[in-house]
Amino acid sequence: MPRLNNYLSLVKFSHTIFAMPFALIGFFLGLTKESETFTWTLLVKVVLCMIFARTAAMAFNRYADRHIDEQNERTRQREIPGGILSASSVLLLVIISAGLFIGVTYTINSICFYLSPVALLVVLGYSYTKRFTWLCHVVLGIGLSLAPIGAYLAVTGQFNWTPLLFSLTVITWVSGFDIIYALQDESFDRSAKLYSMPSNFGKSTALRIARVLHISSAVFVISAGIYARFGLTYWIGALLFIGLLIFQHRLVRPTDLSRVNLAFFTTNGVASIVFAIFVIAELLLFR
Repeated sequence: MPRLNNYLSLVKFSHTIFAMPFALIGFFLGLTKESETFTWTLLVKVVLCMIFARTAAMAFNRYADRHIDEQNERTRQREIPGGILSASSVLLLVIISAGLFIGVTYTINSICFYLSPVALLVVLGYSYTKRFTWLCHVVLGIGLSLAPIGAYLAVTGQFNWTPLLFSLTVITWVSGFDIIYALQDESFDRSAKLYSMPSNFGKSTALRIARVLHISSAVFVISAGIYARFGLTYWIGALLFIGLLIFQHRLVRPTDLSRVNLAFFTTNGVASIVFAIFVIAELLLFR
């Protein structure tokens, strides 16, 4: 009988740490920029949307890739190929999570509700991109980048340039660290005729592309600070975020992938949390 922790492991619930802080940035940005009234109910709804959308996306990724995971030595012990969870139960989790996501957006406002199928199309569609394009990393980045825009829309019901700049930060940041993570499967992806930047361009070139993406992420962080006229607290957070981007590139070499997990999870998890703390502090204390 599958237990809750099996499903949490399936969807890598702890990895919610990557996008959730940026969703909170979008939420508090909407409150302060448009002088909206804070309510715990809306905050809980935004958090639930993040959890349900990400759960649907990760579960669908595991469902769609179950046969690929069986062939890859690194992934063959995952829940479906390892026999811990059935494919049908995982697909049911996808359907329930997607339905709950749409249901919660309906209670927020009309624009979030109307855009919810589009968001699901992006985050679920990512699972198939590795079969036909090495831009799969960018599609993943786009999926996670919906967090700050979506949270801002939940609060205000309208678009704004500042959350868009944070979304561009997320696209380039996530794309870059996903390329680093994909270095582990370069040989397998090539043999299985799957597309990724490491399998198409080699480890060295893929790492250079990741560096360019992370430089772009730093540019967007700086642009957001200048555009929104943020103060010192924001710039401290921005400096720490950029510093952690640099640090992860010192951990990984084409010939040494032993610290990929440290670069992928620990460094990026810390980067997103630290940056969000400073940005939200700037918004709440000095706006």
